[in-house]
Amino acid sequence: MEIKNLLSNLIQIHSVNPPGGETEVARYLKRLFDEYQIANEIIEPSPGRGSFLAYLGEGEKSLLYLSHTDVVPVSEGWSFAPFSGEIKDGFVHGRGALDCKGLVAAQAYAVIQLATTAKLKGRLIFAATAGEETGGVVGVKWLVDNCKDKIMADFTITEGGWNPMRIGDKTCHFVQAGEKGTMRPKLRTRGVSSHGSVPMFGDNAVAKMANVVKGLAEYQPQMVLIPEVKQLIQAVAKLEGLGNEINKENIDQVIQGLQDRVLAGYLTAITRMTVSPNVIHGGVKVNIVPDSCEAEVDIRVLPGQDKEYVIKELEKVISSIEIEMARYNAPTFSSTDNEFYRLVLNTMKEYIDDDIVLPCVSSGGTDSRHLRPIGIPCYGIGMMARNLDDKMRQSIHGKDEKIDIDSLQLKSDFLISLARKYLGD
Repeated sequence: MEIKNLLSNLIQIHSVNPPGGETEVARYLKRLFDEYQIANEIIEPSPGRGSFLAYLGEGEKSLLYLSHTDVVPVSEGWSFAPFSGEIKDGFVHGRGALDCKGLVAAQAYAVIQLATTAKLKGRLIFAATAGEETGGVVGVKWLVDNCKDKIMADFTITEGGWNPMRIGDKTCHFVQAGEKGTMRPKLRTRGVSSHGSVPMFGDNAVAKMANVVKGLAEYQPQMVLIPEVKQLIQAVAKLEGLGNEINKENIDQVIQGLQDRVLAGYLTAITRMTVSPNVIHGGVKVNIVPDSCEAEVDIRVLPGQDKEYVIKELEKVISSIEIEMARYNAPTFSSTDNEFYRLVLNTMKEYIDDDIVLPCVSSGGTDSRHLRPIGIPCYGIGMMARNLDDKMRQSIHGKDEKIDIDSLQLKSDFLISLARKYLGD
């Protein structure tokens, strides 16, 4: 089994979430791992929503390779069939190639190679799980809540690291050491309905919400520089010739001086809480003054910013409004000052010549949010080839998703080496 064919087969199995269908992917992996007599199982909390787990080696040390088998839906406008898994011009094409079936394939391939070439002195766990794209409730969260011992490990390698990026005269690779938390409050305004022809008799709840949204759009959040982010921006600024000392006073000036606007937007997002009112519902008929309106807001928070903090900040810009906290996931971080991060760093450097490796923090969320709270350090990797079109980043959750075969092989080589180093053979 070549790694490109493994990924092609995975892409051809429809596991779009919603509704899911990850069990079919798990069954495919089970058939494959059974061929190599690698211990494995499928855990299926609900019909069709199965996760695949495999185990290799025994010993005191343990390492978890984590990835997810669900993918997001596709829109129109692709230049190739989204679920073809076509292998052409050095690429494997299709939904999930980058997020996250490419990593599933690399991890599965690495485990199989280790099973046939090494006798590990520690325990390697491979978990290809369901439901990550909708919060991991039927996947990692369910495993943590119901059979935690199956996935407990000294540390985890998973998704989350940015793809390589050219900054100044250097190529930089990234290891995700943390991610922002998510808060999704619902805001409600109340009014009085009346006939649309005499709006002065009513009290328009939509007009009230318009003022609320305007206030949120103009909100200026507090600057926060956690050590990993400061290290990242310090390195970026030095490479771009924008200064050697980063602080809260000059950070925005440095960010705005970057030529890469995608990078600038990302650094802006991880240095402050972000507030984005994205969904609004109000009114029932065009000739009725609405007496209620609801807005759903996407808020991403940094360490030290909990529910109470967010509510206090919201109250600075809006008043006389109902706030319902519909969803909250705390921010999570793993130390970059331990043997696990140093091992990841040193192993990566074996494959990237004189490139730079930097820690990063995700503005979005991954399944690491469920593992870090139970004491498992998590590190997200990219490990992609250096000469890729930067537009490939935009295909994640977008159109024409694909991955080059060289990057697939690079990921698996890194994973094999890391397991050998930590677990021994």
